[in-house]
Amino acid sequence: MKEKRIAESFILGALLCVGLIVSAYVIAEGFTRFKAYERTVKVKGLAEREVHADIAIWPITFSVTADELSFLVEALTEQNDSVRDFLLQKGFSEKEISVSPPSFTDRQAQGYGDASRYRFRYTGRSTVSVYSEDIERIRQARGNLSELGSKGIAIAGENYEARTEYLYTKLNEVKPAMIESATNNARAVAEKFAADSGSRLGKIKRASQGQFSITDRDSNTPHIKKVRVVSTLEYYLVD
Repeated sequence: MKEKRIAESFILGALLCVGLIVSAYVIAEGFTRFKAYERTVKVKGLAEREVHADIAIWPITFSVTADELSFLVEALTEQNDSVRDFLLQKGFSEKEISVSPPSFTDRQAQGYGDASRYRFRYTGRSTVSVYSEDIERIRQARGNLSELGSKGIAIAGENYEARTEYLYTKLNEVKPAMIESATNNARAVAEKFAADSGSRLGKIKRASQGQFSITDRDSNTPHIKKVRVVSTLEYYLVD
């Protein structure tokens, strides 16, 4: 009876050992497969496109100086009318033209600097703006600003406040195609990496779309924009 129990215990222990060995093998094999499945490659895909601006904001800023404030106001009013007439002659509509309230400065009332060095006491500044979708008309009219100079209107240079701004507002129309292009570009890079490493490209593990950026193509052609997006994708590698 005692020998029978010993034999049964031995068989049970042997079975437990075999079970543990098999379990360890299965776990190890599964872990190995899991680690192999987790082999990934992360790549970036770039898409760029040149587009033309579809809206332009063109501020025309000019100034007048005088010793009499009433004369200054009258002169600015006349010059506002002259600039508006110039723009209407160039084909812009009344609804595309707006006039900002003028600003006046009394140089003698300023608490700094030497007012005596100025020839005139008052200076006034006004801005007539054009908001238009006709980009080419604005570019052509800007080239004829000398016509206003010949009428005694002192046009300010294109500093930060008075520069012409070109906008591209149709980003949603090009987004889908650009995202597809960036994704295809990323996949091509990933496939090359997989081939060089003796693997095949699997499914996408993770993907993120970068922000779209819109910049001037260059400083000489601000009406032509460069749209850019970078997508980041992570693929599984399969042996």
